[in-house]
Amino acid sequence: APPMRIAVVTVCHGRHEHLARQTDGLLAGGTGPALRVVVAVDDPGVTVPGADVVHLPAGSRLPVARARNVGAAHALAAGAQALVFLDVDVVPGEQLLTRYADALDRAPEALLSGPVSYLPPGRHALGDLPAFPPHPARPAPPPGVLLPSDRPELFWSLSFALTAATWQRVGGFDEAYEGYGAEDTDFGLRAAAAGVPLFWVGGAAGYHQHHPVSSPPVEHLDDILTNGRIFFRRWGFWPMAGWLAAFEERGLVRREGEVWVRRAAGAPGPVARGAR
Repeated sequence: APPMRIAVVTVCHGRHEHLARQTDGLLAGGTGPALRVVVAVDDPGVTVPGADVVHLPAGSRLPVARARNVGAAHALAAGAQALVFLDVDVVPGEQLLTRYADALDRAPEALLSGPVSYLPPGRHALGDLPAFPPHPARPAPPPGVLLPSDRPELFWSLSFALTAATWQRVGGFDEAYEGYGAEDTDFGLRAAAAGVPLFWVGGAAGYHQHHPVSSPPVEHLDDILTNGRIFFRRWGFWPMAGWLAAFEERGLVRREGEVWVRRAAGAPGPVARGAR
């Protein structure tokens, strides 16, 4: 059978240098993807040689879920048979596309995720990237191994692949989620609910370029609460529990029954551990 026509879909809003490094990585493997789609969210200055750039206006909260769906729809309309999604910060390893292509042939009904390494600050030569170990919170099987996972909540959207048919089966990302957080965990759980298995793809390595972040991400507090509430109503538990606990320790949120809410400024601080 002829090789599957694969599109790489990336959403960007700023981070043009990171996007350019991703381009370098895609070309380093010798053959780039059959099609590359870049969805520029409220970012009219984006130009990417050889890519289809789709412009998407945004309100005050970045429509990340909608942007991914728009990119996928564009790629499928252009004849893509499979989709590889890369976060704008991710530089693909030299083998990423070939490993995903092989995995898509072997498991066309699955949701496929590759391991991602987080890079320290600075500019790193492409040849040096394999020295950085994958993030320890996710499985990283040996090259060529497809490792089944029964933990769909570990799915992350930094780097993943699926056939057009599987994308349609899951139904894309839920556009009720806007701004930061929860839309990818929701996608992983909806894939599982649709009977789509999750596999970790050995050797489909990606490298997340450093950018300043706050920990916990207080600038995304309202998004996390809003998206968390949508998620909780659907799945019965709160995503991003680590961030919520960190916000609680800083006195920024509190629990009301089963719901997390923003603590009003000047309200009494958190109760000492063990006192409740």
